[in-house]
Amino acid sequence: MNKQKRTEIFARFQAANPDPKTELLYENPFQLLIAVILSAQATDKSVNIATRPIFSTRKTAQDILDMGLDDFTQAIRSIGLYKTKAKNVLKTCEILVNQYNGEVPQTREALEALPGVGRKTANVVLNTAFGQATMAVDTHIFRVSNRTGIAPGKNVLEVEQKLLKVVPKEYLLNAHHWLILHGRYICVARKPKCPHCNISDLCEYKDKTKPS
Repeated sequence: MNKQKRTEIFARFQAANPDPKTELLYENPFQLLIAVILSAQATDKSVNIATRPIFSTRKTAQDILDMGLDDFTQAIRSIGLYKTKAKNVLKTCEILVNQYNGEVPQTREALEALPGVGRKTANVVLNTAFGQATMAVDTHIFRVSNRTGIAPGKNVLEVEQKLLKVVPKEYLLNAHHWLILHGRYICVARKPKCPHCNISDLCEYKDKTKPS
């Protein structure tokens, strides 16, 4: 795919959704970090259902520590892998309180050192909470990048690095959200909704679906 096509794709994404946001609900960087840790192999919707009552009164790492592991585990039991995630969250909160005065660090290295935080989670926090032009490649972005031809790659790191290289700079900050939303609602896994896609004429996918 050439630069002109990519530029037009992101121009259309921006025109359709000028200020894209994560669908996770949060009030501050700490709550976002916890929500993203919980969202691994779970939907944003399921995470929001579990975190809404917690986040209404628990705003800081110390607040979660004060809940204790048992109560926090019970509060998120509707989320997949909740026992492991609860332990990671409590350990992360301990580190934040003891090493960072309760604040969320703003570097990839520090974030990835936290329990339950991998490269993708760190990228989401850096991008969404701190406005850094990172690219958090999940299954949706991986699929869209390969299927459309925007940034094909064999693994998530390859796709991430390619997207950072080929997405026009003026669109880079929001590109991660646009691609996720496109993959979640239009360029879905089993049967992409090509007739409803606003970049269908630019997409290089050969097996486009027809109107039903």
